[in-house]
Amino acid sequence: MGERDFFSHGTALILRGAPTPHDWDEAIHVSAVRPRNPARTRGIVSHRLAPREPAFGRVGGLRIEDPVRAWVQASIHVPDVELIIAADFLVARRRRLATIEQLRAEAAAMRRPGLQPLLDRVRDGSESPWETRLRLALVDGGLPEPHLAYELRGAGGRFVARLDQAYPAYRVAVEYDGRQHAEDPAQFARDADRWRGIDDLEWRLVRILNHHLSPDPAPAVELVRRALVRAGWCG
Repeated sequence: MGERDFFSHGTALILRGAPTPHDWDEAIHVSAVRPRNPARTRGIVSHRLAPREPAFGRVGGLRIEDPVRAWVQASIHVPDVELIIAADFLVARRRRLATIEQLRAEAAAMRRPGLQPLLDRVRDGSESPWETRLRLALVDGGLPEPHLAYELRGAGGRFVARLDQAYPAYRVAVEYDGRQHAEDPAQFARDADRWRGIDDLEWRLVRILNHHLSPDPAPAVELVRRALVRAGWCG
């Protein structure tokens, strides 16, 4: 790889820490700005890009593409759902690597109008790829769109829980439970106290496990649908 080459497309997103499916890293994407030719070797997908203002960054000393531009570049080889997941990661306020407005502007500048409907579905507040998949599944299943990262408070504004996804009008909370804390007794105890606090405020907590969402999200959608209907949602 030449000294002026840089990592781009999906590879740049991986280096930024974006959640990606395993097949994203089957090839390494490297670019150079015309008239230069990027490195060409086995396992590398090379790109020659039009001249533009420098927009590179560095991670661990590596030259990488700007995350906004890399996301648009990746759209040529990444499925729609994975693009939304990556965009949710970029726009999350706790890291703020991009804004939805920046992604829209770059998609327009790179003449990718098909990305605009995907950007309509990007949200700040998703904490994991599975939370994004769950939100998309619920909306695609005909349910209302949930609030994300909703702070549940009790009497006097006392903080009770930060809910992954919530329907405040129906007092229904939805969370993806990856069981990452199942073997941590202290964390599991804190989770149990949290669940009790949610119940004390007469909220219904729907815990979605992996088998509810994958490979078919229909069971997850049905669990949430039942909770909403019991709470008075008429669909």
